[in-house]
Amino acid sequence: MANLHFHYGTMGSSKSAQLVITAYNFNQNGTDTEVLKPAFDTRFSNSEIVSRIGIKTPAVALPNLNTYTPKPSTKFILVDEVQFFTPSDIDKLVQIADGKNIIVMCYGLMVDSNEQLFPASKRLIEVGAKLHRMESCCQMPGCTKLATHHLRFDSTGRVIRAGDQFALGDSNYKSVCRQHFNAIYHNQKTKGR
Repeated sequence: MANLHFHYGTMGSSKSAQLVITAYNFNQNGTDTEVLKPAFDTRFSNSEIVSRIGIKTPAVALPNLNTYTPKPSTKFILVDEVQFFTPSDIDKLVQIADGKNIIVMCYGLMVDSNEQLFPASKRLIEVGAKLHRMESCCQMPGCTKLATHHLRFDSTGRVIRAGDQFALGDSNYKSVCRQHFNAIYHNQKTKGR
C-alpha cells in the first residue's frame, strides 16, 4: 500500500464523511490513528472533524506541521482540509510517511474557484501522492455531470473571480461541471446544459 494518499473532490463530495468513516473503522480495528486538521478550519468545531451529514470524529487542530510528531504507536494519519496547509507541511507529511512508515491519507480540494491548484494540493501531486478522486454531481438544477469546479459568489449572487481563496464555508460556493463553470465564470455559451 502507498504511504501517501490524496483524496480530492469538490465541495459536497463526502471527503470529510469518508475521513470520519475511515477513522471509525481504524479505531474499531484497534489501529492507532491520528486525525489532524488545520487550525484555520473552525466552521463546525475546533476539536472535531464534522461532516455536513452530521457524523464526526475527534481531531487535533494545528496551525502548521512544523513541530508535529506522531506518537510512536501511530499507524495512520488522516488529514482533513489539507489544501489549507502549506507545501512545507506536505513535505513534513512525506518525511513522516517515508521515514516512519506511517500511512498518511489527506482529504481536500484540488483547485480553488479560479481553476488554480491550491499550493498544498500541488505539492501533493509533485511528491507523488496516490490520487483518489471523490465524485459528486454538478449542483446546477437538472445537471447530472461530474462536478469538477467551484463557483464562488458574493452576497448579491455575482461570481467572484479574484481575492483570497482561503475562505471557509460553502454558503457562497457551488460545485459545478466544467461546462457550467465555463458558461458562468467565463460567460461562454454552451449547448444543452
